[in-house]
Formats: sequence, C-alpha cells, structure tokens
Amino acid sequence: MKQKRTWIRKMTGTVACLLAAMMILAGGFPQAASAAAGGTPVYSSADLFTDRDLAQEADLSEAAYISVSDGQEVRITEAGVYVLSGTAADATVYVEAPDDAKVQMVLQNLQVTNSDFPVINVVSADKVFITTVADSALAVTGTFRADGGTSTDGVIFSKQDLTLNGTAMLTIASTENGVVCKDDLKISGGTYAITAKSKAFEANDSIRVAGGIFTLRAGTDGFHAENSGDDSKGYIWIGGGSMNITCGDDGIHAASVVQIDDGEITISAAEGIEGTFIQLNGGTISITASDDGINAANKSAAVEVAVEFNGATVNVAMGAGDTDGIDSNGNLYINGGVISVTGNSTFDYDGTVSFTGGTVYINGQQTSSIPNQMMGVGGGWGMGGGRRERGGW
Repeated sequence: MKQKRTWIRKMTGTVACLLAAMMILAGGFPQAASAAAGGTPVYSSADLFTDRDLAQEADLSEAAYISVSDGQEVRITEAGVYVLSGTAADATVYVEAPDDAKVQMVLQNLQVTNSDFPVINVVSADKVFITTVADSALAVTGTFRADGGTSTDGVIFSKQDLTLNGTAMLTIASTENGVVCKDDLKISGGTYAITAKSKAFEANDSIRVAGGIFTLRAGTDGFHAENSGDDSKGYIWIGGGSMNITCGDDGIHAASVVQIDDGEITISAAEGIEGTFIQLNGGTISITASDDGINAANKSAAVEVAVEFNGATVNVAMGAGDTDGIDSNGNLYINGGVISVTGNSTFDYDGTVSFTGGTVYINGQQTSSIPNQMMGVGGGWGMGGGRRERGGW
C-alpha cells in the first residue's frame, strides 16, 4: 500500500531522514517516507486490479450449472466457475472453499428473496468473483440473523476479497446493507441498482471501482470503507463508472483516502465525500449537500488531513444554514481542475491553502483567491497561519 506523503510535508532535513529510516527498519509506513511531491496520485490503477478482475465475462468451458430452488442451501467447496440461475425464496449460496481457492459465481437470471439471511455468504476462499451476465435480483426483507458467531448484515456478505463485474444488471434490496466485504471489494463493470436501509456498499480494507453503472439509494452511505483495526486501510479509489447516489449520510466515505481519478459522479446527501485525505484528480463530480459538500476530517493518523484538487471538474451546491462547500480540518491544495461552489460558506479550512492552478468559481464568479469561513482558526484567507499538527508529530 502506498501511503500519503504526510511525513514529507511535516519533516525536513536530517531529522526527517533519520526518522524515515527508523520507520522503514521498524516496518511502519515504508511508502510514506519516500512518497513524491504534491499532486502525485496516492494509488495507481495498475496496482489495484488483476486481468481477471477486469474481465467482464467468465470462461464457462468447465463451469458447473446450478439452479437454485426454495429453501435450498448451495455449498461451494472447491475452486471453479459456477453458473447460478433460478427463482427462489429463503435460499443461500455458501462459499466454503480452501484458502487458496478462487471461486467465480456467474449470475444468470438469478432471482432470490430471503427473509433473514444473505443470499450469497462467502465464508472462506482466497478470492471470489461475482459476474452478472443476465439481469438478476437479490433481496433480504427482514432482520438479519447471525451465521454462528458471525453477524451478517448484507444481501451479499463476504469475509474474503470480492470482485463484482459483468455485463448485466444486479438489483439488490436490503433492510440493512447491500454488499458487505470484510476485505477488499473491487468493482470493474456491470450495472447496480441498490436500495438499502443502511449502506449500499461497505468494505473493511478498500473499495476500488474501475467501471460500472450505479444507482444507489441508501439510508446512510453509498460507499463506505473503514477498518477499525488498521487506520492505514479503509480507502476508496474510483477510476471510472457512472454513479447516481442518493443517501441520508455520506455519498462516499473512507476512513483514510478517497481518490477519484475518473468517472461521472452525482451525489445528493448530507455530506457528499468524506475522508481524511481526499484527492480529486479527474472525472466530473456533482454534489448537492445539506451539511458539507467535501469534508476532510481526522479519521486516520496514517495520512494527512487535507483536500487536494488536481484535475477534476467539481460542482458543489450547498443548502442554506451552517454548511460548508469544501471543508478541510487540515490543509487545502488546489493544483488544477475546475471547481464551482455555491452556498453561504464555500470554503472552510483549519490549516493553510495552496492555490497554484485550476479555475475556481464561488457563487458563479471566478476568483483568484480562496476565502476561509473560519477566520483566525487556521490560515485565514490563505495568508499565514500554521498547520495543525496531529499525533504529536
């Protein structure tokens, strides 16, 4: 994992070199110590996906075909490709394969509605692929029950790495979450229509989106990544796709990094995008929010608290009241892109601002300086002011 350049901006000279060397020897934050200068992407798409992740069709030459029926428990215990179809109630597909097994489930007009348990429950495997090749629909309509000592809370629930792809639509309805992954969740294609009382997509270590069409309606978050045991994880990378997200809390929420390199993203939520370090490198992002449009908050000690614009087209429209268009509890970097913010409080940052490139519009008027709603708290209109140091660094 490539960590953000927190240490480079906060330490210089001999002390920085000595501390970086100590961290490398100790096995902590080895990438952060050698990270590049501002504007460099945190993550590269080449490192995030395999060829199989990106393939939208499965090799069916040796596939097993399974028709799911009412009340059935389908148990997949070996590596392989499995084509699932059928219409059923209270049926579950379990994946209980060896730790080195790669399992690919191909959904071909699979229609399953359960009352209290996931439709797909991945217990063990090395990695699982769910590839939708004909429109399918999965739902849980009641309160989720546990699987032994494991609490389940998603229509698709996986303890292992999970990749979603395909050429057709997957519709999910849930009384809690749509898709839950306790490891890395990757999405490279397919069409997703998810209605969830809580989160549409949730993962512990990361959510990585290379493509797909998404219509998400969630009670809390559209995309949520957070690892309570390791705050260097819990990141979200988006490099493509078309998203329409409507939710009650955050459209996109990551504990550590949110990085957007491409895609068409429309969000209507209390907060549009929230993370510790938010880096917007490309794509078109439109946010309508009632609290903060984009919010960098101190949720991880592994990365800098900041918002960085490098090339995206961003439109933020804020509701009336005590709301902020761009809110950084740390620093603000504007290196490129086109940023348009409409609202009473357009920018709010506790640290300093660097405005070296790009075009910024405030309430329809182009500006050559960045105001600060929190006058005297941090940089104050970008003039002077110190950084807010964290964790005693």
